[in-house]
Amino acid sequence: MSKQEEAGLILKLYELRREETMRKARDWYFREFNPQSMADFNTAMLGEHSGHLRMVVSYWDMAAALVNNGAISLELFNDSNSEHMAIFSKIEPLLSEIRAFAPQFALNVEKLIDATPDGRKRVASIRERMKAIGAQLAENQAKSARQS
Repeated sequence: MSKQEEAGLILKLYELRREETMRKARDWYFREFNPQSMADFNTAMLGEHSGHLRMVVSYWDMAAALVNNGAISLELFNDSNSEHMAIFSKIEPLLSEIRAFAPQFALNVEKLIDATPDGRKRVASIRERMKAIGAQLAENQAKSARQS
């Protein structure tokens, strides 16, 4: 595939991410989905945001499959995306438990992370940054509540 065709696929992936329902799903995933246990994951998977969870993970798994199968180069994909690492950072600690029920869950994303130089380190770093941001937001909300 030519670089122009790969670029066209990258732009198409970006366009799909901008679709209204996908934006809502991504927003929920990053703001509200913070599973600490399999029970948390199951609550999301079986609750009102099940579609959001499935949409976000399956979108990035599909995008990763394009890379894993050579439609988009690893370098170009990683130069233009990092969200797949952030979504993976939230589910990675639970993968073995999730895969006991869904063996293919996020398999392409994981393969892509492992093919990326320092991929697991990057994922761990993102997970720690997101935890720190979440803690800061919670602290700010608590301060606001006390001042009200």
